[in-house]
This record gives sequence, structure tokens and C-alpha cells, in this order.
Amino acid sequence: MPLVFLVALPFIASVLAALLPSDARNRESTLAGLVALGCAVQTAWFFPKVASGEVIHQKIEWLPVFGLDLVFRMDGFAWLFCMLVLGIGTLVVLYARYYMSPSDPVPRFFSFLLAFMGAMVGVVLSGNIIQMVLFWELTSLFSFLLIGYWHHRRDARRGATMALVVTGAGGLCLLAGALILGRIAGSYDLDVVLASGDAIRANPLYPAALVLVLLGAFTKSAQFPFHFWLPRAMAAPTPVSSYLHSATMVKLGVFLMARLWPVLSGTEPWFWLVSGAGAITLLLGGYVAMFQRDLKALLAYSTISHLGLITLLLGLNSPLAAVAAVFHIMNHATFKASLFMAAGIIDHESGTRDIRKLSGLLKLMPITGTLAIIASASMAGVPLLNGFLSKEMFFAETVFIEATPWVSRSLPIVATIAGLFSVAYSARFVFDVFFGPPCAPPEVPRQPHEPPHWMRVPVELLVLICLVVGVAPAWSVGAFLATAARPVVGGTLPEYSLAVWHGFNLPLLMSFIALIGGGMLYLMQRRGRERGALAEATPLLHRFDGQRIFENLLARLSETGRRSRRILGTRRLQIQLLLLVGVAIAGAGASLHFTPATSGARELLPFSPMFAMTWLIGCTCAIAAAQQAKFHRLASLMLASAAGLVSCITYIWFSAPDLALTQLVVEAVTTVLILLGLRWLPMRTATPEPTWTWLRQWGRRGRDLAIAITAGAGLGSIAWMMMTRTFPQSISPFFLDNALTRGGGTNVVNVMLVDFRGFDTFGEITVLGVVALTVYALLRRFRPAPESMALPPQQRAHPDDGSSDLLNPRRAKDTAVGYLMVPAVLVRLLLPLSVLVSVYFFMRGHNQPGGGFVAGLVMSVALVLQYMVSGTEWVEEHLRIYPRRWIAVGLLLALITGDGAILFGYPFLTTHTAHLHLPLVGEVHVPSALFFDTGVFALVLGATMLILTALAHQSIRSHRWSDEQAEKEAERAVTGEAKDAA
Repeated sequence: MPLVFLVALPFIASVLAALLPSDARNRESTLAGLVALGCAVQTAWFFPKVASGEVIHQKIEWLPVFGLDLVFRMDGFAWLFCMLVLGIGTLVVLYARYYMSPSDPVPRFFSFLLAFMGAMVGVVLSGNIIQMVLFWELTSLFSFLLIGYWHHRRDARRGATMALVVTGAGGLCLLAGALILGRIAGSYDLDVVLASGDAIRANPLYPAALVLVLLGAFTKSAQFPFHFWLPRAMAAPTPVSSYLHSATMVKLGVFLMARLWPVLSGTEPWFWLVSGAGAITLLLGGYVAMFQRDLKALLAYSTISHLGLITLLLGLNSPLAAVAAVFHIMNHATFKASLFMAAGIIDHESGTRDIRKLSGLLKLMPITGTLAIIASASMAGVPLLNGFLSKEMFFAETVFIEATPWVSRSLPIVATIAGLFSVAYSARFVFDVFFGPPCAPPEVPRQPHEPPHWMRVPVELLVLICLVVGVAPAWSVGAFLATAARPVVGGTLPEYSLAVWHGFNLPLLMSFIALIGGGMLYLMQRRGRERGALAEATPLLHRFDGQRIFENLLARLSETGRRSRRILGTRRLQIQLLLLVGVAIAGAGASLHFTPATSGARELLPFSPMFAMTWLIGCTCAIAAAQQAKFHRLASLMLASAAGLVSCITYIWFSAPDLALTQLVVEAVTTVLILLGLRWLPMRTATPEPTWTWLRQWGRRGRDLAIAITAGAGLGSIAWMMMTRTFPQSISPFFLDNALTRGGGTNVVNVMLVDFRGFDTFGEITVLGVVALTVYALLRRFRPAPESMALPPQQRAHPDDGSSDLLNPRRAKDTAVGYLMVPAVLVRLLLPLSVLVSVYFFMRGHNQPGGGFVAGLVMSVALVLQYMVSGTEWVEEHLRIYPRRWIAVGLLLALITGDGAILFGYPFLTTHTAHLHLPLVGEVHVPSALFFDTGVFALVLGATMLILTALAHQSIRSHRWSDEQAEKEAERAVTGEAKDAA
């Protein structure tokens, strides 16, 4: 199975799971489990190759010109994380099958879980650092959906938002750091970046890249000062916590630091930043964990502490410490995932996670209690368990580190204190919950009992791994650790031993001090709670709440935004345009001031009186449109259309028929759009205006005229300076020479849009579809303001303004646009002709002016005219138009066309041409760009129709609402007069 399938299959299964019925929990869990297990088995088959030092590659060309290809690579370290993601994912799916309630939207849960699994595998297997950042942000997005799964709960919504903001912001920093690394290395390929460690560390941009990359890693792995989001994410269902917050997502930060360890480590900034943040997080998380009352909160802060331990190891600039970090990543994933599942079982069977209410569960749940005690002992570092081995390696690295004297003396003390905390909170998890008198209702909501057997199986398997690795580490995990650690340290492993017994030494003494001291600390803490000497809040740190600081910061930013909006924002379009044009003029003026530009010496064409007359007409129409806007809106619109027609003639004059045709059709669509928008403009008043108001309006118009002249003159000057220059190298010959041979068409403009610049076009139509859906979403929730509709319909527009006839349902069957009295049947007869013209433009687009964009607009205008003359009821009854489906089909067709090239080994959207011989037709020239252009046609048609019909519905709704309102007001008036007469 290629590596890409390990990434793609979870996403495909995510879509399938979302489509399953909500009452098919067994089918959804079976689908998710089979996908995760199948991918895990396939990953396991790769072990012999990666164990031998081979790096498995798979490359799919995407944008090779920019160095952006889909590259997947698997070495030993990536293999280890794939096994963690997929193996523990399989166990979590089995656990979630019994944990989730039948009343929960289970398809949504498994869909999000599978999508997150695919994003995680994508990060791990990415061979391109930009691609890695893309999947990195996807993990933040899907974790947001999983944390906020119970969206009816406020704590879930707040926790999900906090996690998304913190990790998403870190992802943006990581993107900037990845761009700097790629710039230094000369490539974004991960192999090239890993081989450029010396060049990156010697580059002046290294500090900036290091800080940005570490911001991404620290936010994802909840390192100080970004640790506060992880405990708030415990509002997620327990399967999510056991998967995301112990084994996968929170490991991404340390994964990134370990992945880039050969590139970024070995410097003093790396040591101080990474080891410093790790040491603070290690102590802070362990200390706060001792005082938590919620089982999941205790495990969350302990996770923060253990992530700090791994970070501290990676920051020591020692290959052996990096091996110890990889080892603890493996061990922590096993015992912490099992502990989260055990906490979920306790909550599921007793109805609470409050440690103060739970006690004696070992008698009520003996099997679950035994499993949880073993996993807790592994977390505390008890001998003969896997946690003890990696923690002893950690102690050894802090003892034998070569650093400044005060660092060498303080690190063992920090490690020992962290060990004390670890034993203390592990003992609290064990003794406060599983020993003592058995709890029962009403202390707990339900009588605790053992869960279904298969719900407990994942915990049993994980605890078994903890035991086996603790007793026989070299036999059970030695080969896996060596395979995973070799790429991290750069290919050559240091000497280390996985023996259980290393004799009496200082690390062993530190372990015993931690065990004994941690037990005593727990007893002191428990006695203090029994006496009431300890407050509910965390001592010394209860005033430093990261969540409160985060929320205060967001509140201040929101208030700053509101104040800026009050200062700069306005609902008047004229002021917005004034600011926009003014900033553009200032920016252009500043650029020209610092970089003066002069005109070139290119030979000018002879003066053409006809062209000058054409532009004189256009300028006159533009000025007249501005003048008529105050008196007659339809006349102003027609004059503006005449100015646009002059622009079309200009394109034809300069031999650009494609631009002229597109501009002409866009003018038609824009005219219809403005006609629909005229219904929302304020009504005209016939009352005389005071002199000062008249003077102020003329002053404003003079100001606007001056700004318009300045902007127009500036653009004209820039155009003059550019067109009078000669360019020694032009891109035009390339497209002229290759349009037919490589693009299969003689229309160079269309070939550029659908082939050479097809990726740009794909992005543009995507944006167009998003804009259309946004307009539709906004307008379908909008209702006319009651105060603006209080007058009768005949008084809401100027008597001379014919826009009141547009889309009026009482006159829709008898009127067309404005004053043009055209029977509706004639406009209906234009529809087949318009369809024929649209098909004509579409079919000729590859060799003559036309194409999918123009054809889509022509078809849209034809359909909108039917709405305008026949009303929405008639059109929707006789013409079944589903614009959103057109958008979806168009975007999907364009994407499939691009992916089709990838299937044949070519870059995305590479054009191919076929010559088919059809009976009675003969030879037919069929380029693959035809299907891409079909997607453009469908999306443009759907987007345009969605926007225009949404506006049309709003206009009709406003008419109907206002007419009904006027009738009700009249009825009320008549009723009131009758009562007065009586």
C-alpha cells in the first residue's frame, strides 16, 4: 500500500462515517476500527525496511515549479508515530464504541476522529515542511471539532475555542519558521532541510526560525507559558482525551522538536529556550496536578508535566538524551492512554470524576482498579514498569550533563522534585479513588460496577505493554527504540542499555528519593486536606490562572477592535470608498517618492481622433452618471453602462477580444445586480433642502471629484510609464509558441487560464464559490427593517425612479427592466437562444474568444431575466435550478480534472489532448481542459445565480412584507375610525 493511502483512507472513511445513519453505531465503529487497524497492520509491514535504515518515499507532483509537491516519507521515527496514531487509534475506537451514549450523534464523532487520524498521519509522513504545516493546522481544526463535540456545553465550547486559538496561532508561527528554513536550505523538502543543519545554524536567520518553530511546538505540546489550554480541553469526551491529549496531538510539538533535532539543536539558544521551557513545564504541571479534584484534570496536568520532561530531554543537546526522549514518548503514550480510559470507565459507571466523592472502587471494580493502579505506578516510575526505565534515563542525563556548574547542580534537583510530584499525584489517583470505604449513592450518581468486557480490553492491552516493556525492555522494545531514535540523532546511535538493573548509582538513588519523598508528600497533603488546612485552590499559583489571562487578553483585543470600528467604521459606502481610495493614493505616492519612476522611450502610435472621441464619450457618460445619481438612478445606471461599453471598445481596439467579451457580459450581470440592489437604497424626499445642506453636499462632491481625478491621473500616469517602456524579455513569446503545441488550443488567453495558469484559475473559482455561499448565507437571514417599510409602496421611492417596478410581484408578469415594457413571453422565448449562445461561446473558447467563464455569465443573465419578468414562483416551478449543486459540481469537476493528471504521473492540472474518431462526425479534438472549463462554467453559473436570486428573493420579500404591512396599517386605521364613530 503506498504511503498516500495511509493518509487518504482515514479521510475517505471520515466521509463515509458521516453519511451513515445515526442509529448505526456498530457500523460506524466497525468502519473506523477496520480502517485504523488496516492502516496499522500495513504500517507494521514497513518495519523491516525502516529498521534497516531505509527511508521510504512517495512523491506526487503538484506544483513542481514552486517546489510544492506532495511528498510522503517514512523513516524509523515516522514509523513509530504512525504506530502510535493508528494502533492507539484502533483501541480508542473500540473503547468509544461502548463509551458513547446512543443519544449522542455518533456518526459525527467517528467522522471527526477519523479525519483527525488522517491529519495526524499526514503530519508524521510529510516529506515537505510546508505540507507538514498544512496537516498540522488540520489537526488543530479537527481537534477543535472533537473537543467541542458536546457543543451544548459551555465548557466544551470555551475549551475548543481556546485550543484552536492557541494551537492555530502557533501553527501560523510554524509556517513562518518553515518558510525561513526552506529559504535557508534552498528547498522545502524535508530530506534537504535535515541535511542542511550546519548551514541553517550558521545563518543569521537561525534565531528567528528557531523562535518561530518553537512557538509552534510549544503551543501544540502545551509548554509553558501556553500550557493552560490543555486542562480546559478535558471537556471533550474521554475517548478524545485518551487519544488526542495523551498519545497523539499533544505529542506533535515534541515530534516536531525531535524531527528537527539534527537541524536546530546543538546551540545555546536551543538549550536555553527548549530546556528552560521544559523544566518550568515539568515542575509546574506536576505541582498543579497534586491539587486537582477532577480525575481528568489531574491526568491533564500530569500530561503537561511529562511533556515538559520530554522537552527538557530534547533541549539538553545530548544524543543520549534524545534517545531517552523518544523512549519516554513511547512509554507515556501507553500508560497515559490507559489511565484516561480508566478515568472514563469510572465516570461512565459511577457518574462522576470528582476525587472527593470517589473511594473504595477497588472492591467495586477490581479488574479496572488493578489496571489503573499498574498504569499509575508506571506513571510514578515504580520499578519493573516501563515508566521507571525512561525516567531513570532522564535522571541519568540530568546527572551526567556537561554544562555550567550551576546548571549541572540544579538539573538533578529539578528532576528529583519533579519525581516527587509525579509520585504524589499518582498516589492520590490510586489511594483516594480505589482504597477506603466503597462509595455508593447518594455520594455518587450511580452504583459503580465493572464495565462491559470489550470496553476494558484496550486498557488491558496497554497495561500489558507497560508490564512487558518494564520487565523485558531489550527484548520487547529494543529494536523499535533503536529504529525510531536513529533518525532523530542523525543516523548514529549513542551507546545505551535497556537493562532493568544497572547497579547502585546516583540515578537509582534519585528514583528511590522520588518514590519515598513522593509518598511522604502525598501523606502530608492528604492529612492537610482532612484537617482543612489546604484550600481548594492550588497554593501559591491560584492567582496565576492562564485561562483568565487568555480570556482577558481576548476581551481587550475585542474591545480594541470595537473601538477601532467605532472610529474607522461606517455604514456609509461613500466613506468606505473614500478611505480605501485615499489609502491607495497614499501608498502609491509613498512608493513613487522612495522609488521614482519615469516614462520610457518606446515609439508612440499615431494619434487617433476616433479613439479619442470614444473616450471623450466614455468620460462624458461617467460624469453624467455621477450627476444623475442624485436625480434619476436608472438614468445614472444606463450612463455608467455606456462608460463600461467604452471600456469594452478599448479592449477590442487593443486586440483583446477575450477581455472585451468578458467585460461586456460582466457589465450585463453587474447591471442586473445593481438593479436588484436599487430596492435597498433610501427613498427620495421631495422636501426642499436648507442652503447649508446644499453647500455641504457640493463641498463633498468637490472633494470626491478631486480624489477621483487624483486617482485616475495617478493610474493613467503609471500606465503611461509602463506602456512606454521596452522590456528586453517578455513572457508573451512563450505562450504564443506553446499554446497550440502544449495546450492544444489557438486561443492563447483561454489556454493560459485552463492550462498554464490553471492552478490560479482553480483558486479564483474557489473564492468565487465561497463568496456566493457567503452572500447566500447572509441574505437568507436578513429581513427588512420595520421602520424602513412603514410607508406604503408608492411612497418609498422617488416618483421618477422606475426601480420600483423591478421584481414587484404585482407587476412581474407584465413588466421587464425599468421602463422597457416587454411581454414576459418574449423574454421566455429568449431563453433557448441564450442557451445556444452560451453553448457556442463555451465550445469555441479553446480556439476562439469565449470559454466557460463567459458562457456561465451568459447563461446566468438569461435565467435572471426569467426571474425578473416571470417572478420567482413561475421560474422555480418550471426551471429546476439548484445553484449550490452547480457550485459543488463545478468545483468537484475542476478538482477531478486536476487529479486526473496526477493519476497518470503528471503535475496537477496538466493538459492532455485526444483526437477521437466518431461515426458520422469524424475527428473530434478533445482536450482535457474541456472538463476543467466545464467545471468553471458550472461554478460561475451556480455562483452568479445564487447571488442574483438571493438578492431577487430579498427584494420580493421586502415588497410582500411592506405591502402586507401597509394593508394592515390601513385596516387598523379603518377599524380605529369605526370605533371612534361608534
